[in-house]
Amino acid sequence: MTKPDTSSYVFWALLSALFAGVTAVLGKKGVEGIPPNLAVAVRVAVVLVFVVCIAMATKQTNVGALSSRTLLFLTLSGIATGASWLCYFRALQLGPVSQVAPIDKLSFVLAMGLGILFLKEKPSLSTFSGAGLIVAGVLLTLKK
Repeated sequence: MTKPDTSSYVFWALLSALFAGVTAVLGKKGVEGIPPNLAVAVRVAVVLVFVVCIAMATKQTNVGALSSRTLLFLTLSGIATGASWLCYFRALQLGPVSQVAPIDKLSFVLAMGLGILFLKEKPSLSTFSGAGLIVAGVLLTLKK
């Protein structure tokens, strides 16, 4: 068996998907019996400690390198992430992981559309087809 190419975005994206899947199940169990906003607050605190430790361990702590533009976009991204997590945990509290997680994955379709609009990206026909399959898959998982 060949060693995976850890410099490839595909490797890291697959790991992200793996951890996101695990996150859904752990989050569903963690939100049982507590308010979803408290669950997100605990999750954010843990994430903060974890990523600060990673940044320190990898010596990626030069905050002076951050421009005001970079800080603006990272701040807006952080707010969007927080809003997403608050909504996600509320959804997990109310519904099954098997239906919440697929709906959450519509983020790919939305991100692709925003990338086209604001970043002038030009997805291939296969990317559009994949987006269509994701939408179809979400609709299929919600069918009763």
